[in-house]
Amino acid sequence: MLKSYQIKRTVQFSEETSVPKEQSNTPEFDILKEDTKSNTEYCQSLMNKLLTVPYAKLPDFFVHHCQIASNPIKWLNKFEKLIAENEDLFMNTANRGRMIKCYTIIESKRKEIEQTTNKKSTKFLIQYINAGCETRCFSFKETRSKANELSSYTDKIIFLTKEKYDYEQAIIDFINPKLPDFAMQCQKEIDHIQHLNCLTNEFSVEQIQAKNAPLPFNKLKINCNINQLVDIYYRLSREMQTNGRPIIEGSINDLAAVIVNSFVDKDGRDLSLDTVRTVLTPSKTDKRPKDHKKIDIDKKE
Repeated sequence: MLKSYQIKRTVQFSEETSVPKEQSNTPEFDILKEDTKSNTEYCQSLMNKLLTVPYAKLPDFFVHHCQIASNPIKWLNKFEKLIAENEDLFMNTANRGRMIKCYTIIESKRKEIEQTTNKKSTKFLIQYINAGCETRCFSFKETRSKANELSSYTDKIIFLTKEKYDYEQAIIDFINPKLPDFAMQCQKEIDHIQHLNCLTNEFSVEQIQAKNAPLPFNKLKINCNINQLVDIYYRLSREMQTNGRPIIEGSINDLAAVIVNSFVDKDGRDLSLDTVRTVLTPSKTDKRPKDHKKIDIDKKE
């Protein structure tokens, strides 16, 4: 691409206002994507256009590119800096006047965009103001937004309560008839948060209880003598080991409780806790089955 006005310095644009050739409807102002593969080429093309566009059409040139830019103020700021970095290109009498006009257009366009943005923002805010007094406006939309930014349940309730109190104590000069009463909305939001907090606490308690509750089951029936079953637990906890530790590790009371709570005899009757505890006592060898009646749990293939 022919560079009629060679720039000395570039500025890094966050967005480029170039368009594809097939979408170019204003060739006098357009910068083509095909001609700007890099930021340097884009800067060069901008300056070429700026210095060749007819003087009277400079305002239209800036309007055109501001309409393409998603952030026109930021784009204008970058373009203004690009001009300042290459003021040597404007040193002859004709171009010096062009440079001053560009600065004037940029400043005017920037103020115009800012004023338009502020008007839209103000109009948007006014429609959400519930009421106003001499010192402040009361907007529930804004109040709820601030409350939602607070992480603590307590902080939210305190903030909303204070907002409601400030409103009720203020001398109101203006009330928006299209919106509900500010204090009433604050109270509803307080009630809503408190209700959700109660539900959350209830669900948490239920979840903890469900997690800690024992699984439902029916006791298992044994078809051998009680002391034969208890003797298995005795040997697993006293005589048989793995890696130097008992296979089942626990006190006599714990083992007895497990057995009594898990089994019934062959007739479906509950086992006696005292009987089970006696069989598990090491000194009560006479209560455990003789060797030939013990159930073999260490049988080798």
